[in-house]
Amino acid sequence: MLTESFIVSTLNPEKPSNSVTPGVHLYDFQPLLSLRSTFKKSSTNTSCLAVSPSHVFAAQADKAVIHVYSRERNNQEAVVPFPEKIQSIVLAGESNGAGTLILGTEGGRVILWELGTGRQVSTPQHHLQSTTCLAVDPTSNLLLSGSTDSTIHVWSIPRLLSFSASSANENGHDLPFSPFRSLSNHRAAITAIVFGHSSSDNNIAVSASKDNTCIVWDYVNGIALHTFLLPSSPYCLALDPADRAVYAGYEDGSVQLIDFYIEGGLTHPLHNPTLQSTPSQPPPSDRWSAPDHAPSPILCLQVSYDGTSLLSGHQDGKLHNWDIAAGKYDKRLADCAAPITNIVMLKPVGFPNINKPAVRLHTVVKPRYESFVNGDHSVSGATIPTKYSFIAHFTSTLPLPFSADATSFHEALHHSSFPDALLEESLAELSSPQKGFDAATDSSELADLRAQNAALSFQLGLAEERHRSAVANLLEQRKEDWRRQTDQDIKAARKKRRRLRRMRLAEEARKKEMGEVVDDEDEDMNERGRDTEADLSSSTDEMTESD
Repeated sequence: MLTESFIVSTLNPEKPSNSVTPGVHLYDFQPLLSLRSTFKKSSTNTSCLAVSPSHVFAAQADKAVIHVYSRERNNQEAVVPFPEKIQSIVLAGESNGAGTLILGTEGGRVILWELGTGRQVSTPQHHLQSTTCLAVDPTSNLLLSGSTDSTIHVWSIPRLLSFSASSANENGHDLPFSPFRSLSNHRAAITAIVFGHSSSDNNIAVSASKDNTCIVWDYVNGIALHTFLLPSSPYCLALDPADRAVYAGYEDGSVQLIDFYIEGGLTHPLHNPTLQSTPSQPPPSDRWSAPDHAPSPILCLQVSYDGTSLLSGHQDGKLHNWDIAAGKYDKRLADCAAPITNIVMLKPVGFPNINKPAVRLHTVVKPRYESFVNGDHSVSGATIPTKYSFIAHFTSTLPLPFSADATSFHEALHHSSFPDALLEESLAELSSPQKGFDAATDSSELADLRAQNAALSFQLGLAEERHRSAVANLLEQRKEDWRRQTDQDIKAARKKRRRLRRMRLAEEARKKEMGEVVDDEDEDMNERGRDTEADLSSSTDEMTESD
């Protein structure tokens, strides 16, 4: 049975009370609503909660710290300080098991914290004001950061985490510590940013601003696909699981449905050039209001996994549910007695054959400041620090890219101590005489070795690329074979059921016919038996008279 859960975080109310303790709460949503656990000692603003498979991260509202909670041990693991107050956080690469926590600061910076290594990367101040919104695309390659200065920057996460110091990109910005694109269509503070669920280059992003607009972006190319004019300033956004619509929360506690497919035509409305340049307004009928509670601003929204329920967190501490199919308010789910600032829906549990991440973090590594990756471009080339180490627990056998070395490496990796072949090879190398090198006479040989090393590195990169391509093609082929085999099995099963049905009907007809024939044969045998008995009795009488 599938179970669905969500996590909410709260903020200290304006009038603190001894009976109200803000924190992070884990709820079971399906099949029955219930409070499972609570993490205390944190008070978070909006966009300041992130959840990984093993941890919960909450940025403190009034301090420059991050609370780290362990979901396995159900306790607070660490309190991590930072040089600036954190205004927003988001997690990238959590599907791999480790992930990178990205933080937006009060000074307009972006900080990246590798949870498995402790490496910390900080960008220069590219936003003029606080970085209040962060969003990561499904591939964990691109980052959008929004600020109260009305701008949105597009960042490349691999470039931010790269050890190499590149010179400049196509826009003349220094890499890897500058955004490669900026979106500046809004005229007021950015309040929310959400990404679509597609992993292709045609994925969309939606941003909301206090200028009463909501813009759908082709963020890869920096194109505004459509602009929606709203009746009020949206506080938060939530995107439909199929990217069909977006939901906006208003200050009066109402929800606005923004349907992307309300315009007809053969072309997708967001990619229709005739509609991109003309802003549109959602119809008033698509604004849902809750009639049975006092108006309270909606601070956060989240859509369920199946897209049928919309959860809203309000400033008065109420957590409400909306029926998306009916387009109206449904019921109140909980009362946290403190402003609900964040809602995070967790992936449903119970699907069969789910691929688990290759690694799992039992304990995060606290961040370490490294000056040479903090905008100092004086370092040339790609230099990896000697103390750079990754700490995690391997949950399965790691796949090896090359079958030639797979056997020996796999044996050495999983052996209880050291393989005998490796020990014998080491002893043979120790017993052989060492060759000495003369720097003056062997400089040309060393240069040849360096050239060969560079050529081998290039060939290795090509081989890895071919391997990844071959694996992707093989997976697609296996999926296609599996679909074809499934179709054949279904057809064979249906044919077998029809044949068995015909055989059963034929058998029933045969049994019925054989039953009538047997009855007739029994009558004939009875007649013949009676005639035989009569003949025997007459023969007996004749023998008696002759005697």
